Amino acid sequence: MGTHVVKPLDTFEERSVYFRRLLTDLEALEQMTLDGSFLRDPIHIGAEQEFCLVDKNWQPSNQAVAILEDIAEPHFTTELTRYNLEINLDPLPLDGTCFSQMHRQLNDLLDLGQEVAEKHENYIILTGILPTISTHYLKEDYMTPKERYKILSDAIKRVRKADLELHVKGVDEVHLRHDSIMYEGCNTSFQAHLQIDPDDFADTYNWAQAISGPILSICANSPMLMGRELWEETRIALFTQSVDTRRSTFLLNERQPRVGFGTSWAEGSPADFFKKSILRFRSLISTSFEGEDSLQQLEKGVTPELSALNLHNGTVYPWNRLCYGRTQGKPHLRIENRYMPSGPTTSDEIANLMFWVGVMKGRPREWEQIHLKMDFRDAKKNFFNAARYGMAAQFHWDGKIIPTRDLLLEFFLPMAYKGLARVNVDRADVERYLGIIERRIRSQNGAEWMVQSYRELRREFNPPEALRRLTASLFDRSYKGYPVDAWKKIHVNEVAHGAKAKKRVGDLMTTKIITAQEEDSAALVVQMMQWNHIHHLPILNDHNELSGLLSWTDVAELQETEAIYKSRIRDLMKQDLITVGPEARVAEARKLMETHKINSLPVVVGNALVGILTSNDL
Repeated sequence: MGTHVVKPLDTFEERSVYFRRLLTDLEALEQMTLDGSFLRDPIHIGAEQEFCLVDKNWQPSNQAVAILEDIAEPHFTTELTRYNLEINLDPLPLDGTCFSQMHRQLNDLLDLGQEVAEKHENYIILTGILPTISTHYLKEDYMTPKERYKILSDAIKRVRKADLELHVKGVDEVHLRHDSIMYEGCNTSFQAHLQIDPDDFADTYNWAQAISGPILSICANSPMLMGRELWEETRIALFTQSVDTRRSTFLLNERQPRVGFGTSWAEGSPADFFKKSILRFRSLISTSFEGEDSLQQLEKGVTPELSALNLHNGTVYPWNRLCYGRTQGKPHLRIENRYMPSGPTTSDEIANLMFWVGVMKGRPREWEQIHLKMDFRDAKKNFFNAARYGMAAQFHWDGKIIPTRDLLLEFFLPMAYKGLARVNVDRADVERYLGIIERRIRSQNGAEWMVQSYRELRREFNPPEALRRLTASLFDRSYKGYPVDAWKKIHVNEVAHGAKAKKRVGDLMTTKIITAQEEDSAALVVQMMQWNHIHHLPILNDHNELSGLLSWTDVAELQETEAIYKSRIRDLMKQDLITVGPEARVAEARKLMETHKINSLPVVVGNALVGILTSNDL
C-alpha cells in the first residue's frame, strides 16, 4: 500500500536524515541476508487489485474518496485519482486451494465495493485503461486530495524541469503534454506478488524478466487510449512516460526511465540490486522517521521495516519489482509483477496470476542461469513485442523465433502445470484456471475483443458514444463473470446495462476537423469546403489557436470572381465567435444556436479547438 504520509526531500537537513536512514537500511538488509534471517518456507503469494470508478454516464467518476469512506474496509485504499481505488488482498501460502481462496476474497471485496458505489450512482470497471478517459479527467482537480500524490507530482516536475510528454504510436497516434503525473491515473493493473528465496535471487529475478514477454501477450487488454488504437497493452508505453523524470534533449542521455524493463540481467545480492536502483534514480520524497534505525532494531532482535529503502523503492517502477516486507515478524523478499492489466474479469486475473506463478515455479533445470543462455536484449525485445502486438507477436526463444500461440501452448503451459504440481496446488484449481489460459490462447484475449468491438460500434456511433457503450459492455460482461475468451463481439444493436442518452457536447461533436490558417488563399479554402461538402470551417492563427470561423455564406458571392484570389481569410471570417466547451450540456448548445441563429459552434478548451458541433449533429 506504500507510505501515505510523506514530505518533500528539499532541504539539506531532510536529505541528511533520509540518506542516513537509507544507508542504514541497506546495511541491515545485507546483514539479514548473511545471517540467513529471511523467511523461505512456506512460500506466499499476494495481489493488489486496482479498479476504475465511473458515473451513470460511464465517464470517470470523482467519488472515490467518498466511496472509500463509506466502504470503511481496511483492504481498500486510495489511488492517484478520484476515479481509482485499490484492494490489497491477503497473502496466502502457495499450496492447496490458495488461488480459489484468493478469488473468493477478491469477488467478495469487489461485491462490497460495487454495493457501496451504486449508492453513489457509480460502477466498478476492471480494465487496464478506461475507454472513456479523456484529457478532461487528467486535470489536478481529479487528483486524490492526499499530500503523497501532490508531493510526488511536484518532485517529478522539479527534477524534470518541463512538462511531461506522452507520445504513443500504433494504428493511431497520441501526442500530448501535461504538467502533472495524472497520466498514471489512466492505468489500472492487477499486481501479483510471489515470495522468493534471497539465496537464489539473481537467477529467479532474471527468469521473471525472461518470461515477461510471453506472459504479457496473453494478458493484454489495453489496446486503446482516448479512442485511439495504439499498442495491444498500451499501459506499458503510457505508464513509462507518465512518471518519466527525463527531458527530451539533443544530448545523448543514458539515464533510464523510472518505469522500465531494465538494461541488463541482475547479478549479486538483493542489496546490490537496491544499490543500483539508488544510484540510477534520484530519491524524490521522505517521511518522518521515528524511533531506532534498522541496525539498532536488529541488535535488539526486531525485524526492521527498512522504511527509507521501501520509500525509495515505491517511487521506482520496474515491471518486475523486487520488494522487501515482513511476515509474522520475519523478513521476506518477493517479486511484484506490475505488467499485468486489471480485468476484464476476476477469473481472468486469477488465471493470469496462476499462469505466472506456475511458470516461475516450473522453470526447467536446463533454463537455470538464464543469463548464460539468453541475451538480455532478446528478453527486453520480447517484452515490448508483446506490449505492441499481443497475441500477434513473435518471440526470440531458445535460439529461434516462435509465434506466441506455439510458444505458450507447447512450452509455457506445460511448464506451468509442472510448476504448480511441485508446490502442491489443488489439481481442480489448476485445471480451472489454466483451462481459462488455454482457451484464451486458442481464441482471444481482452485486447482483441476490445478492438473488434470498438470497430463494430464505430460503424454506427461517433467515438464518445462508441466508447461509452464499450465501457457499459465491459461492466455487463465482467459482472456476469464469464472469462474473456467466451465474450462475443459487441453488436451495434446491443443495449448495454444502464446506457444513457447523449447529454454532453463532447458526445456529439465532430473531432476530425478540417481547418485553415488566417493567411491561407481564399480560393484554396473555398475549394477545400466544396471538396469536403462542409459549410463551416474553423480558422486558426499562427499559434494554432482558434481565431475565426468561415461559413459558406461568407464566401459564396466571391467563389466565381477574380476577387477571391486577392482576398485573405482573415478579412472574410467571423471573429466574434460563439463557442462552447466539450463538457457543456447539449441543451445549452442548442439554446446558443437558436438564440444567435447559427448552425455551428466551435468546441474549445481555452483557446484550443477540440471539435465542432453543427445543427446536423443535433
